[in-house]
Amino acid sequence: MRANDVARFILAREEVRQLKEAGHVKPWTDDKILQRYRFCNVRREDDIVTRWIAKNWREPNADNPHNWFAMAVARWINWPDTLAAIGYPIPFRPTAVINAMRKRKNAGEKLWTGAYMIGTQGNAKDKILFIVEDVLAPMYQRRAYLKPNEFDTLESFNKRLQECYAMKGGFMGGQIIADIKYTDKHLLAATDWKTWAVSGPGSRRGLNRVIGNDVDAPWREAHWQETMKELWAKVDKLLPKKTLHHMQDLQNCLCEFDKYERVRLGEGTPRSLYPGV
Repeated sequence: MRANDVARFILAREEVRQLKEAGHVKPWTDDKILQRYRFCNVRREDDIVTRWIAKNWREPNADNPHNWFAMAVARWINWPDTLAAIGYPIPFRPTAVINAMRKRKNAGEKLWTGAYMIGTQGNAKDKILFIVEDVLAPMYQRRAYLKPNEFDTLESFNKRLQECYAMKGGFMGGQIIADIKYTDKHLLAATDWKTWAVSGPGSRRGLNRVIGNDVDAPWREAHWQETMKELWAKVDKLLPKKTLHHMQDLQNCLCEFDKYERVRLGEGTPRSLYPGV
């Protein structure tokens, strides 16, 4: 298991963030791959979009029992300028949200990021209408049932979210949980707050690289989670305290480690360049 390689990557990427935010002159690293290509921060809470969501929606509305739904809206759109145009989405007014998004679209403004590769699940429907009418509106209608409760773990809350349309597989639920678990009083007490994560395509490839499997080898989710816990136990000991907040950060890092290894091994390049030179 390549825990040392993962830890080295995490430390190198975190040093770039620290030097950049401290105002040091670039390059912030001698690593040519980290200089040239964009990689997410090792802690999801340090990413620009997450910081915007936390400051403008999550923290000011921490006592709202349906703040989790605002996080769902935030992650299905995932672009601060669009979220600002919509405004905090509780109560949820689908028509107003659609109109705000169409106004931006008609003005040629960016609507969302491509971070999660969200499509329309094979539907021919307009993407704005699909996300608002087919995904978010039904979720809001079921908010009393779906909201976190005192008996929840992160895993059990995610299982309920997976009952919603387009939430199968749990990946998007994991993104919502990674936000709301910092403020929801029930999820803050969840026994698996630090040790739960759900896989995505990048972290499955990344974990395959770590254990020496073929990069595209399939995973059963339960086996992926067991192996992740083994890696978490090793990597957490190799890093300074609080470098990673929880296993969801490690899941994120494995996506980036997969990107890094792809470049290092000449298998391809990330789509986004980074002004680190």
